[in-house]
Amino acid sequence: MLFGKTILVTGVASGIGARTAELAGQMGADVIGIDVREPARGQASFIKGDLSTAAGVVDIVAQLPKRIDALANVAGLSGNTGTVSTLSVNFYGLRALSEAVAPLIREGGAIVNVASIAGYGWRANLERAKALTGIEGFPDVASVVAEHGLKDEEGYPLSKELLLLWTMRAAHQPQFKDRGIRVNAVSPGPVETPILKQFRAVLGDARVDSDITRVGRAGTAADIAPAVLFLCSDGARWINGTNLPTDGGLEASINAEVLGF
Repeated sequence: MLFGKTILVTGVASGIGARTAELAGQMGADVIGIDVREPARGQASFIKGDLSTAAGVVDIVAQLPKRIDALANVAGLSGNTGTVSTLSVNFYGLRALSEAVAPLIREGGAIVNVASIAGYGWRANLERAKALTGIEGFPDVASVVAEHGLKDEEGYPLSKELLLLWTMRAAHQPQFKDRGIRVNAVSPGPVETPILKQFRAVLGDARVDSDITRVGRAGTAADIAPAVLFLCSDGARWINGTNLPTDGGLEASINAEVLGF
């Protein structure tokens, strides 16, 4: 279902992004990779780009072809560089790229955001999430962080809370909905990627180990990539505004505990 399609994948230099791009190519797609670092393995179409600034997003879009079929937003920071950079890449840069690329995506195409179980708390923090997602364009993120008194340790989970809320909102925004562009998310739990150690430093060993214990093992990039590409495909043509927990049952376990059943 991906044969002959053009898939834009961010974060292709490592981890989930690298595996997503590799698998998409094996399934017959033409892949355009984006990252701030060159991939270790050569890729036919690669754009070196930075999502952390509005200018960086504009530069990326200027190098894209006139038509693509799907955008897989995989790139992200672990939070170890602070809230400003984490929100800039994980949410505001990702959103800016999605909005800028929308006119290039064919009717009936797809956007897939890689969120996280770390964004589980968006309901409890709904008013904050609504306020921060309601800021249009690519804001001065440092000013936003200062205005809302956001702490560095909040950066990663907050970025994923915003991403989950925006995924549902974007699915019904005219720039996507009017052209039949589906916007969905996948939410992994802990995944054995090069930045897992950074997540441990940010979230704490106890949280990460508890999540792994609940499901028996950490995930792998190979566990997540097929779910991303399914949502990119026409097989998911009636799935829109949805978050797919791709976590070995972690969210189900947390729901059972939180809801007491």
